[in-house]
Amino acid sequence: MFDLDVRSRKPIYEQLVDRFKELIISEVMKKDEKLPSVRVLAQQLTINPNTIQKAYRELETQGYIYSIKGKGSFVSETTHVVNTEKLEKVQKELTKLILEALYLGMTVQELQTLVEEIESTIGGGEQDDRSE
Repeated sequence: MFDLDVRSRKPIYEQLVDRFKELIISEVMKKDEKLPSVRVLAQQLTINPNTIQKAYRELETQGYIYSIKGKGSFVSETTHVVNTEKLEKVQKELTKLILEALYLGMTVQELQTLVEEIESTIGGGEQDDRSE
């Protein structure tokens, strides 16, 4: 479930946060699904429980999960996860990558096809028709 790179410059808790986000966004983990307990996940990954706790706190701060005292942590409803600041950051990163792809010879049609392929892998198939 989790491939952590202990040699990466990226802290382990950030790797966990990113992996959980991927699972939630791609709807592998569903709304209200219980996350593994800190203790169990720490044993499975053989890492410090404080690292897991830090990742869970970060996910909760970002709105991806919520906690119930004595019960555990659960996946939040994804519609609440939309964070305009984060979205702006992603758009800037995407712009840089798209410009680089175009510079390297990728066509607009190839980019559109890639986006459609990625979109088809996301569960639910709901489309957000926001105009900007």
